[in-house]
Amino acid sequence: MWIDTHTHLYLEQFEEDRDQVVRHALEQGVETMYMPNVDSRTIQGMLDLEGRFPGQVVAMMGMHPCSVEDNYLEELKLVETWLGRRAFCAIGEIGIDLYWDKTHIEAQKEAFLTQVRWAKDLGKPIIIHSRESIDLILELLQPEKDDRLRGIFHCFTGTREQAQAIMDLGFYMGIGGVLTFKNAGLDKVLEAVPLERLVLETDAPYLAPMPYRGKRNESAYIPLVGARLADVKRVSIEEVAKITTENAQKIFGHPTK
Repeated sequence: MWIDTHTHLYLEQFEEDRDQVVRHALEQGVETMYMPNVDSRTIQGMLDLEGRFPGQVVAMMGMHPCSVEDNYLEELKLVETWLGRRAFCAIGEIGIDLYWDKTHIEAQKEAFLTQVRWAKDLGKPIIIHSRESIDLILELLQPEKDDRLRGIFHCFTGTREQAQAIMDLGFYMGIGGVLTFKNAGLDKVLEAVPLERLVLETDAPYLAPMPYRGKRNESAYIPLVGARLADVKRVSIEEVAKITTENAQKIFGHPTK
């Protein structure tokens, strides 16, 4: 049994075969797929897909940092409305992105911390987007640290020092296709990270693992990431599947099927 802790199956890249992609993942043993939201434009499609595969495809609610623009307060209000309307497994995808655009950095910080506090109040984990911003996010989270603060640093590609700081904060790291890339260097970092702090993800349709690099990613490829992680950690693929699945279940709980 595998779990994909981060997949955007509702995006347009899956328009032609979305349900087939979900079924393919299920056939490969990926029993649960967790979908982080992006912004107001993705909510309905995400919820529609969740409705077709209850307990197998599970929605989160949040606002992606790359969607923080001049109207970000309106977007945040919509997230807050949805959080009050029904239960979600997590608040995500939230965070800070310093790769694409630094114009709205202060607004990104505000949006991030606002959603972090909502998650703490609701007792939910957060799913963090930290592209070129791990150190900044760790700095922002330190004052928020308490027994309610928990979650995943999605698409972790940082250093050993950053990994240790993430673990010290009580968070997990999401590992995806980058681990399979030659010369990525992530394998050397993960040698020092216990499996008990790792979960698997695809970030589909992005970052497909080898041998599909450059093509559309799918949740069905989770076992490929798991196999590479087993090599890195020198354990069986069965152990990777078991421990990463247990980790995801600790974070999200068990979805109702």
